Amino acid sequence: MSTANIGQQLEDQWNDVLGRVATKQMFQSDWDIAAFAIFFAFIGLILLLVLLVLIRCFCCCCCDCDSSVDKKKYKTKVGVDNFAMEP
Repeated sequence: MSTANIGQQLEDQWNDVLGRVATKQMFQSDWDIAAFAIFFAFIGLILLLVLLVLIRCFCCCCCDCDSSVDKKKYKTKVGVDNFAMEP
């Protein structure tokens, strides 16, 4: 492919996008709308997870979570013994 051909294709696509924006018809079908909604839901979920990780990291760094946890609470045994696992 020559660069002129690629340039012409890019220009045609750009004109197509500008034409759709001008006519306020961004999507050709219902499938386009559904794919757009799924894409933004996915991006929103990823951003939410990143935000939660950042909040968790900053909160633990600021308040020093390891020193505030009561160590004695975890030394007591919780649950029942499984004697079936004994040799």
